[in-house]
Amino acid sequence: MTEFTIKQLEAQEVASVAALFEMQLAEHDVRRSPDELVGGLKTLLGEPKQGFVLFAVSDGKPVGVAYAARILSLEHGGWSGWLDELYVSPTWRGQGVGSALLAAVVAGATERGWAALDLEVDSNHRRVIPLYARNRFQPVRRTRFVRRLNAE
Repeated sequence: MTEFTIKQLEAQEVASVAALFEMQLAEHDVRRSPDELVGGLKTLLGEPKQGFVLFAVSDGKPVGVAYAARILSLEHGGWSGWLDELYVSPTWRGQGVGSALLAAVVAGATERGWAALDLEVDSNHRRVIPLYARNRFQPVRRTRFVRRLNAE
């Protein structure tokens, strides 16, 4: 097993981390240009209270990434988090990268005083459910809906 470390995103890593997000979103049939992803990450870096990005790096190359966004949740009684993305490069899966990223996200959310951390699992990516279950995430009985506003 090759070593990796978890880092918080800084400006000089934005392009390489955006490439991982592009791969992850493509697995969900979501297409975002590198420019859109870089722009979003730069916006987040300029507004750190809105969330954070962590990534796993090995030999100077990102091999996994996670993004948690801050939300004001009445359900959870205050500031909370939404684990919007967690992705590990296919060649690195099963080597502890996802577990390390998830633990770092939970620690980061706890440090920020967030009351809870919500996430969703794409129905085609059920292989990740054991990771969340091992880390005390519990399923909720809901169906998620989305309405894309910029497409109207």
